[in-house]
Amino acid sequence: MPQFNNKNKGFTLIEIIVAILIVTVGVLAAYIVTQKIVFYTYQISSRLTAACLAKEGIEIVRNIKDTNWLESASSWDEGIAATSDYRLDYQSLEFPGTNCNLSPEEYLKHDGAFYNCSSSGPETKFKRKITITHDGADKLIVSVKVTWEEKGDTYGPITVQEILYDWYPSP
Repeated sequence: MPQFNNKNKGFTLIEIIVAILIVTVGVLAAYIVTQKIVFYTYQISSRLTAACLAKEGIEIVRNIKDTNWLESASSWDEGIAATSDYRLDYQSLEFPGTNCNLSPEEYLKHDGAFYNCSSSGPETKFKRKITITHDGADKLIVSVKVTWEEKGDTYGPITVQEILYDWYPSP
């Protein structure tokens, strides 16, 4: 009669529990990593938007300065008050901005194409404050600070600073 050796046939209960534990830890780790990637992707997107909004603030002030020069204004910094905080958007051609109020504590709005500080479009999570300081007769220090809120937390500020000069000689 043949003898059957039952050793090493199948898995024991301990081996099955260990295998289930290893698979569970692997799946849980993958889930946590996926959640972190989704969170950081959303946060990085907001950070990139804030950086672009900060740079746009510099460009708005530069546009007003250049418009003064092109329109032969009496001064390159005409209408730019000393040491002030502003809310300006891409439509602003003068200070404090005909379509913006003076409070930098309000959220920017998005009209589907552009961020603005007028009443058109729904409110976004971003706030932008433009600070301009005169440093002598031929230099403006422009500092733009953008903050935003997500899920009850405030992030930022993203701050961009640039010095604008009166580079065109007076006639």
